[in-house]
This record gives sequence, structure tokens and C-alpha cells, in this order.
Amino acid sequence: MSQAAHSLPAAEIFKAYDIRGIVDRTLTEDAVRAIGHALGTEAKVRDQREIAVGRDGRLSGPALAGALADGIRAAGVDVVDIGCVPTPLTYFAAHHLGTHSCVSVTGSHNPPDYNGLKMVLGGETLYGPMIQALRNRIASNNLAHGNGALRNAHIDEAYIARVVSDVKLARPMKIVLDCGNGVAGGVAPALFRQLGCELVELFCEVDGSFPNHHPDPSKPENLQDLIRALKDTDAELGLAFDGDGDRLGVVTKDGEIIYPDRQLMLFAADVLSRVPGGEIIYDVKCTRNLAGWITRHGGKATMWNTGHALVKAKLKETGAPLAGEMSGHMFFKERWYGFDDGLYAGARLLEILSRASDPSAVLKALPDAVSTPELNIEMNEGEPFELVKRLRESAQFNGADGIITIDGVRVEYPDGFGLARPSNTTPVVVLRFEADSDTAIARIQADFRRAIDAVWPGLKLPF
Repeated sequence: MSQAAHSLPAAEIFKAYDIRGIVDRTLTEDAVRAIGHALGTEAKVRDQREIAVGRDGRLSGPALAGALADGIRAAGVDVVDIGCVPTPLTYFAAHHLGTHSCVSVTGSHNPPDYNGLKMVLGGETLYGPMIQALRNRIASNNLAHGNGALRNAHIDEAYIARVVSDVKLARPMKIVLDCGNGVAGGVAPALFRQLGCELVELFCEVDGSFPNHHPDPSKPENLQDLIRALKDTDAELGLAFDGDGDRLGVVTKDGEIIYPDRQLMLFAADVLSRVPGGEIIYDVKCTRNLAGWITRHGGKATMWNTGHALVKAKLKETGAPLAGEMSGHMFFKERWYGFDDGLYAGARLLEILSRASDPSAVLKALPDAVSTPELNIEMNEGEPFELVKRLRESAQFNGADGIITIDGVRVEYPDGFGLARPSNTTPVVVLRFEADSDTAIARIQADFRRAIDAVWPGLKLPF
């Protein structure tokens, strides 16, 4: 490759904890090649010699992964192409193959015309300033040059063997798997069969056009097929995965969605039984019930920022054995590697529930509250951060006990909470509400409606 400067990729694709854009508009092959060159250069600075590259099932994946590999190799760094695999398998490859560095070419749960990059160098997930630094390298043409090698590796079987060696079910279970045509469909059925499950498979064919429903289990509308399958079959539990397999959705036999903050309670009690006093990290979108639950089970509860890279950094800093996010990312450091893995989380869930004759009863007994799923205010690029800044600086909330501002604005009331935070992946403000009763949640929502209208009149609100 010539040593001429790359054209500078659009600033807007450099997000807080990954790179994300619209294919052929903001995220072009040229942009990804340039980012690969910068990433390869940064790898050299960190004394990393080889980077594993995987991709999800999106139609743009092969071309973008090829461009990325070209860019990395142009810096003189070797590439291991592990093909079309869930993002957690890309993270696993960094451990299993000894590269310590990896990139997943993935659009996660975004619409089909999106794609992006999740990046790890030397065991550290890149986020914030580290991602901006890649763009600065391209802008200043501060790039290494060389001719890295390319090799292929297949890691599906090694991954499955590693999970099956760790997770043991107390009895066989019959479950429904909904992969939403995401990349998890290439691995999940084989994994759960080897764990001893009988399967009802929904949309396990990998298809980047997502013809059946969108692969985002945080949205209730995407779980309706799973709920129907549980009703129509003798399966006892339903698991759903997002587009790149790093997030888990769970549904009981009678169709109740067990949101990830309640899943985290089950995981926390299990982990703390082996790691007394352990710290459990959860993000600002999670239920108020978590802190008390973790404390009662002998752990230390820590609320933290939303974002897989930010949670992983906190996990590394604290040595916590477990962390989880409301979006469905679960991070097991106890018995696993500390990266977010929807498939492994599903396996750990079944390990716990297989000890019970009625798994749904165990899940439904977890503390609950009246709550909303994530609600989004759609805005233009940059506006979500401005709206939340205005709320933080000047909004008045009636009857609030306190305001937590580690990530957005979380307003705590005696009987619930309301949250507004800017998404780091799409131009929306994410809202979530929880309370002890329908009356309380309506009051909290009315308070937020008034506060938002005071700082940004005329917005169309989703509640």
C-alpha cells in the first residue's frame, strides 16, 4: 500500500465505546481501511503483533472486514481472520489464540444498513479518548508502515468445548432459542445441544437482512415470536440473542420477559455464594431493587456508566467478579474472561435454573417493580447530549431524593426513579422509569415531561 495519507473518516462514527456508522455513507471501506491502519499502528505502540478479526452476519461484513484487515496489515501487524462469528467469540479468540487483541466488525442491534467496530488491544477495550486518538492518527498521518501476514482460524469448536467444560446442567432442559437471524445462530444451537438441551429453534439461519424481526431482545416487540413458541410447545424457557450475540433476552414459560437487571440478581446470588463480599457492578438503567439484593447476599453494589467498554474498564479496575447492564450485556469474571457474552450468560442461567423443577417460578420470584422498557426520544446528531446537559444544569424535579449524574440524569424519588441519558450509538435520549406502583410511575413520568418541556419545548415524547 502507498504511504499517501488516508482521507479522514467522518467524525460522527467515532463513538464513545466503538465505531459505528451507516454503510457506504459514513462508514465506507476506505474509512475502515484507514481506521485499520491507525489501529495497527496503535497495536505496534502497545507491542501487539497480531489482531484477531471476526464479523457478524451483516451483508456488509465481508467487505468491511477485508478492508480492516488490509489496513491493519499495512501497519505491519498480522491478522487472524476468524470469519463470521458472534462478537463474544472474537473476544474469546484473543484469549484462545494468544493475540490479546481483536476487532469485531459488527452493527450489534442497529438497523441492517449500520455496521461498526468493537476493538480490543492488549486486553484493553478501546473507548472514549482512545477511539478519538485513532482519528487523530489518521488526520496527522502518524502511521506505521509494513506488510503484515494474514492467516485464517476457526474457533467455534474450541469456544463450545470451553463453555461445556465449565457449565454443567443438573438435568436436561427443553428451551426455545431465538437468534433473530443474527450471527449467534451459527453457534448457539450446537452449544446448547452440547450442554444437554432439547431445542426449539427460531430464526437461527444467519441472514443480515433480518427478515423476521429485529435482533434486539431489549425491545418487547422482538420477543413476541419467542413468547408464542413457549405457549405452543412444551419448552420450559426462552432465550433470545441480539444481532452479534453479546446480549441475552429471557422469557418465562407463561411469556413474562425477565429483564436483564432481574437476571443479574440471579447471577449475583449465584456468584456471591462462591465469592463472598464480591463487588457487583450494574449500570444506571438498572432497577433500584439491585443494590439491596446484592447487599443482602453479601456483596458490594456499584452503580456505573452504561456502555460495554466502560463497564469492562470498571470490571478490570475493581476486580469485580460480575457486572451487568440493563441492555442485556452480562460480564462474568468468575469462571470466565470478563467480556460480555450472551451465549455464556444463557448457559450460566440454565446451570442455575436446571436445579429447579420449575425454572419460571424461580425467575418470577425475583424482586420486581412497575417499570418501562427503554424508551427513546429521537433527535438529530448531537442534540441528545445537549438536552441531557440542560436537564443536568437547570431542570427542577419535584419531590426528588437525589440526582445521580454519573451517566445522564437519574432522578431518585422515595418510590421510584426516572432516567434520561444520551445514547452513545444512535442519536436518541434513552429514558427509563421504575416505581412501586402505576400511580407513582405516572407521577414520575409527568415530572420528567414537565422538566424536559421546560428545557426543550415541543419534543415528541414516547411516554
